[in-house]
Amino acid sequence: MTAHPADLSSPGVARAPSGSDKSWEVDVGTYALRLGDDALVCAQQMSSWISSAPQLEEDVALANIGLDLLGQARSLLAYAGSLLPGPGGEPRTEDDLAYWRDERDWLNVQLVERDDHGDFGRCMARLLVVASWQRELWERLLASTDDTLAAIAAKAVKEVAYHRDHATQWVLRLGDGTDESHRRMQAALDDCWPYVEELFETDELVGRLVPAGVAADPVALREPVLAYVGTVLAEATLEVPRVAASHTGGRRGVHTEQLGYLLAEMQHLARSHPGAAW
Repeated sequence: MTAHPADLSSPGVARAPSGSDKSWEVDVGTYALRLGDDALVCAQQMSSWISSAPQLEEDVALANIGLDLLGQARSLLAYAGSLLPGPGGEPRTEDDLAYWRDERDWLNVQLVERDDHGDFGRCMARLLVVASWQRELWERLLASTDDTLAAIAAKAVKEVAYHRDHATQWVLRLGDGTDESHRRMQAALDDCWPYVEELFETDELVGRLVPAGVAADPVALREPVLAYVGTVLAEATLEVPRVAASHTGGRRGVHTEQLGYLLAEMQHLARSHPGAAW
């Protein structure tokens, strides 16, 4: 992993409102792990477009977006590893979490793992939704009572604002372009939309962290995220897809088959040469 973590100048876990401090650290660590997994899987997806984007400049742009996400992942996974020790009680590093967990141990939402199948429109559809969601998420986490999450948010919120703008410009360009680009952009949105609602799901973990001011309420993100995306789609002459069902389970370790292929590629070198340094 090559990007540098955020400068966590004020590290510290928010104090547990009640109960065991150890169980509270596990909650906070698991929340950081979820967000770190989202960022790392998305970074891997963006990096797959290097040398394959429709323009040379776009290769550079997507590489930079991937590096931003990788930096966020490093900070989040390093923090999660400090709070979620290994089986022997030893602290885990960001590399331990990135390279040595199996598929069912990953807690990212399913949307970020969806394969683009070489379709640039799918990449931009996913980036528009994910970056819009991350923009609202990090904006709220600026006020997190957990010092480390707030410090990560201070850097990440500026980065994802650019990611959202970049995806917006491409969706407008493709949606309001030729008949063929319009058709393919709409198909890309239709493909990713069944996975969108998972971004706004809540559970017991979030239910414990939100009242303490640690986490952002995912339900509260739904309206501003969909409002922004809806405005972009309307300007691009695209329709908001209507889906009868949504896919879920990523936060519980239930994933699409694409994640297995992605992890096999990402983890291959580390697992082929355990203990190697470079």
